[in-house]
Amino acid sequence: MVQTQKTLPERNDTLKVQGMMIEDMVTASGEISIKEAIGILHHKHIGSVIVADKSGKCEGIFTERDAIRVIATDVPLSTPLKEVMTRNLKTVSEDASFAHANRIMHSYNIRHLPVVDEQGCIKGLLSFRAILDELFNVHTVPG
Repeated sequence: MVQTQKTLPERNDTLKVQGMMIEDMVTASGEISIKEAIGILHHKHIGSVIVADKSGKCEGIFTERDAIRVIATDVPLSTPLKEVMTRNLKTVSEDASFAHANRIMHSYNIRHLPVVDEQGCIKGLLSFRAILDELFNVHTVPG
């Protein structure tokens, strides 16, 4: 029996990231502590915090996976976020197609993809959770 990989609806080539991104994503300074960032993830029921400078340019991202890594390796929770965030950040432009963003997320095995403008300033976030909510009407956030 031959199995084929199922793809999202054909419309993913015409869907734009801008129409699917979360615009009210959470950003923070790299100066906050790991403990503060984990508190934000917990209290807001989110999977990532975008680290941005004062002008709004993305410097990194701190995700649930980063939180697990720092706890498992006994990094002090008072450590500034900028020392443990993911720096080699993959981003996508707000006018990119959903298909392009999907390829990036799949290729790099990431669940949170920052959306930026031409200057690298954060405009939104494309998350696996939001994609499920949008395309399949699956609500993954606790009510």
